[in-house]
Amino acid sequence: MLLDLAKVLNVEVEALTGQPWQYAPSGSPLVDGLDDVRRFFGRYDSLLGVVSDDQVDVVDVRQRVNAAHRAYQAAEYERVVQDLPALLSLADPLRSTASGGRRRDALASYVNAYAMAAKLLTKMGAADLALLSADRAASAAVDADSAESRGVAAYQVVCALLRADRAEDAEGLAVQMAEVMEREARPEEPVVVSVAGALWLIAAVIAGRRTDRGEAWRRLNQAETLATMLGQDGNFAWTAFGPTNVAIHRVSVAAELGDPAEAIRAAEAVDPERLPVGLNSRRAQVHLDLAWAQVQRKRDADALLHLMEAERTVPEMIRYNVMARELVREMLARQKRSTTSALHRLAVRAGVLD
Repeated sequence: MLLDLAKVLNVEVEALTGQPWQYAPSGSPLVDGLDDVRRFFGRYDSLLGVVSDDQVDVVDVRQRVNAAHRAYQAAEYERVVQDLPALLSLADPLRSTASGGRRRDALASYVNAYAMAAKLLTKMGAADLALLSADRAASAAVDADSAESRGVAAYQVVCALLRADRAEDAEGLAVQMAEVMEREARPEEPVVVSVAGALWLIAAVIAGRRTDRGEAWRRLNQAETLATMLGQDGNFAWTAFGPTNVAIHRVSVAAELGDPAEAIRAAEAVDPERLPVGLNSRRAQVHLDLAWAQVQRKRDADALLHLMEAERTVPEMIRYNVMARELVREMLARQKRSTTSALHRLAVRAGVLD
């Protein structure tokens, strides 16, 4: 391992063992609280007949879930992880105790709670827990008999499958569900329009990842049609969907296709300030994709500026985004070893260097 690293950095192994900095372990950084989340998912109180006597307030659960979604979209990942076991414990009884006219709202809140958990766990790299959480959301969505809930759950299943390196399964579900939702999309149903559009966007990213340029652009165009129908930069069902997010995804898809010039051109059409308040991670994504494009062109100074702007917008993004960490590693391999450079300081904050 040290020999390989020494070759990459063009230094002697002895320099690595005595250098003022060293690479941190590869992979996702550890997150305080993730062990508590894992223990929560290992509990099966319903199988043991453990039932809480506390009355569940659907409105209270919905408000707490919405607060967690807002914190996630602001990229406050560590705080949401800490709160997740308590939130899911609060939501769990909704599926088994709600009845009558309240049942559909209760199930929708349950779906949204587990969908939020799935997206967070996907971001944290816990693919097994993300799949489990997304599956619970999907199962409840079927019981809820709600197009919105089915679409929301399907989107998170797609993301979790991608994280688990099951891209083919993810793509099939994304496209089929997008087609189903699109058939139900109407201007007076902004939630359905938004969920359908979000599914086309993730389907476009997957097509880009397998370098199918034609299919990726076709799916982006499908999403753009829905964004035009929506007529605004919204955040219905926590999708952040709208014309600006479609434009942001055009940059991301160009990056997935390995086309830095196209990514830079596409970014010229993006005005992140048009996004609704709170969508910080979406704002930062443009800078992350542009950092990738500049690294490919070996313009590391420009790439560093974009990474620093992404970090300024969303401090936790650099630490928990796989692409950001790999870009930092690649730039470090090209830079002369220094403990005082802006890149070195960013690498330490990102957890790439100890």
